[in-house]
Amino acid sequence: MKNTAKGYIKFDKNDIKAIRLEILLTPLIVIFPLLVSGYLIYDWFTRGLLMNISQYNGELIIALIILIGNILFDVPFIKALVHYNTKT
Repeated sequence: MKNTAKGYIKFDKNDIKAIRLEILLTPLIVIFPLLVSGYLIYDWFTRGLLMNISQYNGELIIALIILIGNILFDVPFIKALVHYNTKT
């Protein structure tokens, strides 16, 4: 017997509902962290850099962590969803 991915993966109604939910929530999952990190970078730029207050450097670090983590997570996530949509 041949071992293929189709033999191991069995979908039921709950799996299909979960995938639909992920597809519906994709804009929120992608855009919300980008908006938050964009706001933190803007806040750091206006208050930290222009007003020369060094206490806002932590906001820049948090914004970069959110931005880099979001990009590293979302690129494979979106590729998987596109692959799933083209496959079905």
